[in-house]
Amino acid sequence: MMPDALPQMPGQRLARGVARALRAMDFVTVEEMVPTPGLRVDLLALGPKGEVWVIECKSGRADYVTDRKWQGYLEWCDRFFWAVDAEFPTDLLPEGTGLILADAYDAEIIRMGPDTPLAPARRKVMVQKFARHAALRLQAMRDPGALISAWA
Repeated sequence: MMPDALPQMPGQRLARGVARALRAMDFVTVEEMVPTPGLRVDLLALGPKGEVWVIECKSGRADYVTDRKWQGYLEWCDRFFWAVDAEFPTDLLPEGTGLILADAYDAEIIRMGPDTPLAPARRKVMVQKFARHAALRLQAMRDPGALISAWA
């Protein structure tokens, strides 16, 4: 059994709380997935009906203000959310985006992001990327040396 280690970085703590809450909604998640070169989402969630949600975790005002790529994520998901803690100034966040309040242990969806369904071909690509990303993470946990030797 793995210990319930608390992530060190504030954004990772938010991601953990969001992942826990989404799991209760029958979503599964992966962290730091690259939908296309130049973009890396904090948390990608896959729902029971194939829904693809992107969640960007922001630990504070400076973290949000320096994020210049978030609009690029919109074309890679059905719904987009910001995940922030209770101290975050939510008035900074753009209208028409989802909002999740989170901590390291749980989260609550405050505002649903608009539903903008992916095209079937894009959905297929995202589900395949999700599956490969999750499988690589699992393999790395089971056998860390296997991934290193694959690139040697």
